This record gives sequence, C-alpha cells and structure tokens, in this order.
Amino acid sequence: MPQPADLIISNARVLTQDLLLPRAAAVAVRGTRIVGVGSVEDCAEFKGPATRMVDAQQCTLLPGFIDSHLHLLSGAIGLGHAQLQAAGSAADVQRLLREHDHAHAGQPGLRGLGLRYNIISQRAQLDAVAADRPLLVTAYDGHTAWANTCALQQAGILNGGEPTGPNSVIVRDAAGVATGELREAGAMEPVRKLFPDPSTARQRQLVQHAVQLLNAAGVTSVHNMDGDLEQMQLYQAMEQAHEMSLRVYVPYHVTPAATLEMLAEAAEMQSVRGAFVRGGAAKFFMDGVLESYTALLVTPYADALHTRGDALFSLDHFIRMAGACDRMGLQVAVHCCGDGAVRRALDGFAEMRRLNGPRDSRHRIEHIELIAPSDLQRFRKLDVIASMQTAHCPPDMLANDVWPARAGHDRWPLSFAWRAVRTCGAHFVNGSDWSVASFNPMLGLDAGLNRMPWAPGQPNDHLTLYQLLPGYTRDAAWAEFKEHEKGRVCSGLLADLVLLDADLEQTAPELVKNVRPVMTVVDGRIVHGAG
Repeated sequence: MPQPADLIISNARVLTQDLLLPRAAAVAVRGTRIVGVGSVEDCAEFKGPATRMVDAQQCTLLPGFIDSHLHLLSGAIGLGHAQLQAAGSAADVQRLLREHDHAHAGQPGLRGLGLRYNIISQRAQLDAVAADRPLLVTAYDGHTAWANTCALQQAGILNGGEPTGPNSVIVRDAAGVATGELREAGAMEPVRKLFPDPSTARQRQLVQHAVQLLNAAGVTSVHNMDGDLEQMQLYQAMEQAHEMSLRVYVPYHVTPAATLEMLAEAAEMQSVRGAFVRGGAAKFFMDGVLESYTALLVTPYADALHTRGDALFSLDHFIRMAGACDRMGLQVAVHCCGDGAVRRALDGFAEMRRLNGPRDSRHRIEHIELIAPSDLQRFRKLDVIASMQTAHCPPDMLANDVWPARAGHDRWPLSFAWRAVRTCGAHFVNGSDWSVASFNPMLGLDAGLNRMPWAPGQPNDHLTLYQLLPGYTRDAAWAEFKEHEKGRVCSGLLADLVLLDADLEQTAPELVKNVRPVMTVVDGRIVHGAG
C-alpha cells in the first residue's frame, strides 16, 4: 500500500504531454510532487483518510500553463492605470480616462494603457481630459505613447529636446512642435519620469493581484521578459513570505547603455535558484514594432518606402554584449519583430557560437512577427528557440489594425508564420506578452487554432491543438531548462496542474476561447477554484 496522497483528481481526461504516457484518467499528488498517473483504479491505491478527492467529470486536466513571454511587474503596475483596450474612438478614450480619474481622485497625473493605434492623433484630444496636469496613454504594445501638452512642457520636449535613447522618435509637426506621439522608450522616458513609480509595498500588492489573476487563468509559471535585481528581490520577498504561487524565471535586461561591468548584476541574478523565483537569462531588445516603424526590416516598409526601421544594437554591439552573457552561461532572449532584426540576432548567435563554442544554450528569439525565407532553416541549424505569441496576429483585414499595411501584401506569407517556423524544425513556444495581450491561454489557443489567411492564396498558418499545447507546457519547460521538473503530468514532477471545465479535445475550435479553468494547483496546493 503506497503512502497516501494529499490530492487525487479522478475521472479526468488527462493530456499529460508526456510522450511515454500521453493520456491518463487520474492523478495523485503528495506534497509538492505528482506521485501517481494512470487509471482511476491505479490512483485509487493512493487514497487515504485525509486525501482530498476531486471528480473531474471527464474534463481536461493539463500541466499548469507556462507563459513563455510575459512582463509581470509592469503588467501588474498597469492594472492601476486606466484600461483603454476597448476604446474604438478618441471619445471612448476620453470617457474611459475621465471615469478612471473620477474613481481615483487626487492623483497628480493620469495614465492609461492598452490603446490601439490610429485613435489618438494630437495632444489636444488629451488636453480635453486634463489640461493642467500630465497625462500619458500608452499603446497596447508599449512601444508608442501619446502625451498631453502639460506633460510635454514639464518634460521639456514640447518645443525642443531629443530622445534619450536609440531608435526613438518624438513626432513633431511642421513647426517643430511635439504632436504628443512618442515612439519607443527613449522618446517616452522624459515624460515617464513625471510619474513616480509606486512604492515597493504598492508594487507588491499589485503583483499579488496579478498572480491571483494568472492562477485563475491556469498559469503556473512565467518567463518574465524584462528584469533586474531589484525586481527579482521583490519576487524573492514574496516567495519568502509564502505569497508567491507563480514560478517566475527572471532575466537581466541588457539595455543599449549597459556595459560589460554591469553584467555582474546578471551573474548575481543567475545565482538565485528558488522554488518560485530564479535567474539565469539575459534579455535584449533588438528592435521596436512595425506599428511605429521602429521594427528593423530587410527592405523598406510597404507604406513608408523611405525607411526600413532601425535597431537598438548594431551587430557588433550585440555580439559583444550577448557573447559575454553566453560565456557566463546565461540564456539569451532577443526581442525581434522585424525580419531584419531576426536576421541580425541569428547572425549574432552564429558568431557567438563560433567565438565561444557550441553548448546547450537554448538561446531564443522573441516575437518573430516577420521572417525572411532564407532565415527559416537557421533556427534549427543554430538550435535557436522561436518564442512566438499567437494572440499578436491581427485576426483579419477588418480588424482595424495598422500592422498588415506596414508589412505589405508581399510579406504576408511569412507574417506570424507559426506553421512555417515549426515546419522548419525550430523549437516553438507560446506566450502572451502580457500586458500587450491578455494572459488568458485560451485566447492564445483560440488565435492559433482559428487563424485564417488574410487574402485568397495566402498560406494558412493556423496550428492544431496538439501543436499548440506543448508550447504552453512541455516545450515551454524545456525552453527554461526545467523539462525534468515541470511541463508534463508525470510521476516525480512538480504538481503544477490545471483542470478545465470542458473536454478540450471535444470542444469546437471556435469555442475554445470560452473554456475556463475550474481548478489550478501550484506546488501541490490548490490556488484557484475547487471550492
């Protein structure tokens, strides 16, 4: 008779993501680990007087979802700003900002986020909401913002001043006056400084709230795609206080201004190996986004032939800094939206391998919204992970999205080319990039399952459920060197699980977005649902 389990989930449709035992009907958990996977009868042997029994009612049980690209702290802080995702017009933006302002009276400034492009075009539209204090609204992707006149004046950039970083633009009218549009971090930074960061206590409160929301969505681990030692220490304090029910992989963000000496902070983060918080990676931003013409393309933009964008790192600069990270044993992840940025990162990885020698590095390229055909096979050749976010893709040409026009019809066949990237043999992982898109994995699955070509004759890059699930589970764990600890429902692995309210395999693809977690287990503890 085996030692009793603490929890048995029975009568389930278990999609284990374990190639040796793909399906099961029950799972037994003791402490922080899975101790039994198999039939209902197999796991019944683990039942004891204190074992909690959960009847899954023939619904799907999965490994806990792993979001391979998410911004935890900034997303959490953003929960305290006006939410503009639903705004379809300038009037909507103004109404939502006023409602938020009324509910949070007394704030010295006003911020909003989640705005779509081509809604705010001039600072006067924001002045109508707040003329006497700073107001800043940020696009859903975080790469463009719009400020009111007061904010631009206080930041000293209304009638002059330059961006504080590369690949950044303060958009100005013919008279040289700032219109209010600020592209990329270097242009936004002077205005952002007008808004003090929340206190550490408030940040911790917001992160706790975000973790609860993530757990409720079935997310048990995230790859936090920005970070520094201070941010990691916030998460560590939460772990030590038993407030953390989300496993967070925290890279060190290597900015263009970073020096080799500053990588000592990355080394200190690399030494952190907690059960919930750990380091071991470095994050670079190679370019911006197509929406603001700051993504680096191989050839000019279709609707702006005078530019092909720019990059934050030259090839030599990237090789120097990323190569140093590689020699330290760090995994390197690189934000690349444009095909030119993807190529530059691949060129850099190839040279790093030549200089440092091959190893099990599992370096990654994030987003890959565009890719040149000649670069597809290089992912497999260089063992580079393709970390892509299905919910980023505009669903159709009626979506009022500027992205397809920026890329142009000729590039559509290799835009958000998930199937093409997988077919070339690349390791493929999925994520949300929250707060750019919702962290709800069901919406990511929906986008991947139900994608349609943008025009007749275009390839269909939609994926099947069985292609998408590993990118949220088994392969996502592999992408953070944790394949022997999580990502599968397998005896001996961590008890991170999510029970859904439907049989996912029997759910019509167009209805997958409506499926919800009814129970989430992290480290053997139920953190959401199950009454």
